[in-house]
Amino acid sequence: MRKLSLLLLIVMMALAAAAVWAWRDWQRFVDDPLNPHGEINLWIAPGSSFTSLIRQLETMGLAQATWHWRVFGRLNAPAIQAGEYWIPVGSNLVQVLTRLEAGDVREHRLTIVEGWTLARLRKELARDPRLRQRARDLDDADLMERLGCKGCFAEGRFLPETYFFTRGMDDMTILRRAHVAMERVLEEAWTGRDPEVPLNTPEELLVLASIIERETGQAGERAQVAGVFARRLQLGMRLQTDPTVIYGLDDDFDGRLRRVHLRTDHPWNTYTRHGLPPTPIALPGRLAIEAAARPAPGTALYFVSRGDGTHQFSDTLEEHNAAVNRYIRGRR
Repeated sequence: MRKLSLLLLIVMMALAAAAVWAWRDWQRFVDDPLNPHGEINLWIAPGSSFTSLIRQLETMGLAQATWHWRVFGRLNAPAIQAGEYWIPVGSNLVQVLTRLEAGDVREHRLTIVEGWTLARLRKELARDPRLRQRARDLDDADLMERLGCKGCFAEGRFLPETYFFTRGMDDMTILRRAHVAMERVLEEAWTGRDPEVPLNTPEELLVLASIIERETGQAGERAQVAGVFARRLQLGMRLQTDPTVIYGLDDDFDGRLRRVHLRTDHPWNTYTRHGLPPTPIALPGRLAIEAAARPAPGTALYFVSRGDGTHQFSDTLEEHNAAVNRYIRGRR
């Protein structure tokens, strides 16, 4: 009898030891980081199951298909959501699955830069492998029709800002956001414009803003540049701004603006034609739009680059020619 009791005691102790070992082994499985040496990017395809997740982690060297996974799957049956996930270094199983169940997908950003042309924006979207391409094969007219602006000239209609997206999102979603944002900013600027500004429509405001954007990258100068152009329009002077000429040259521009370019007439040549060009020449930012709507007061009718990113403003042609001699011909 004593031998039987001793045997039972030994068996119970062995079972207890096995249970302790199994519990500690389970805790290690749950608590140990899957990625102790660095962050990982995890892509969960639509329709993926918990089993396919295990296979993916195994392929990445982050897990082994042990009994722990089968038990965990049966106990928890996590409903993982498709998408791209950023997993911080040192994340354990529970933390990873919590992120996947919550659909806490990774966000990427695309910054549309002030002064880009629409062609440049479309090129950046087309080369981004994280986006599904829907707009790539559309011409500008079809693009605007898809965006609900049939007949609108596409240049200038997208607001430069930083837009967030998730992998697998389509490019039309970003274009639609940027277009809606531009419409909102343009409407606000037009409503709050200086009543003396010599513009007849929000479209003309957009055209002027695009010229301002291409003329200066200095935030403090935008309203001054706008003032020069507004006064020229009021006086019937030609705007004579190089960026409009360059835009009209398109692929014929090799990076150097020559006198023959200034003398060759086309719809965007503000040296040969009065008034605003027929369309925007770039994507203007919010500050350029606000400057076009409320130009700075003053008397300057001319400006020239100093070569350091800023401009010299002049009231008379004589002063302007002196500034050109100093800052342009002097550099040569």
